[in-house]
Amino acid sequence: MKKITPAGIDFIKKSEGFKASPYLCSAGVPTIGYGTTYYPNGKKVTLRDKAITESEALDILLSQVNTKYVPVVNIYIRSVEKQLTDNQFDALVSFAYNLGNGALQKSTLLKLILTNPNNPAIANEFTKWIYADGEKSKGLLMRRQKEVKMYFSK
Repeated sequence: MKKITPAGIDFIKKSEGFKASPYLCSAGVPTIGYGTTYYPNGKKVTLRDKAITESEALDILLSQVNTKYVPVVNIYIRSVEKQLTDNQFDALVSFAYNLGNGALQKSTLLKLILTNPNNPAIANEFTKWIYADGEKSKGLLMRRQKEVKMYFSK
């Protein structure tokens, strides 16, 4: 079973950015910390929640990544796990963290990876996921481009 690397965690932290107080993300969902929409206890973030510290946000991020995303991505990539680099795995966990496990599960991106993890067409599949509330998001495009760069780096 693969694990996310410290570089993968740093990538998610930088991509999400830290906000101590609840806010609405670009898709209109209440969010806090490093892009967290749920607390570890399963409670949804609301705009009335109290602010959290950066340390608390990191704890929440690590908890969620390691309980909700890493295990599920490992299930999805089981048949090609040994072929994937740490960078490829980190990019997939970042994608799932940002868009949800279901988006990755249903994606052509995952289908291509399961057929050939080094298929150059994978880059195009990452960059199809750039919409927030039906609008193209420059921020999501930049994130997907960085995930592509991470995925294809050695």
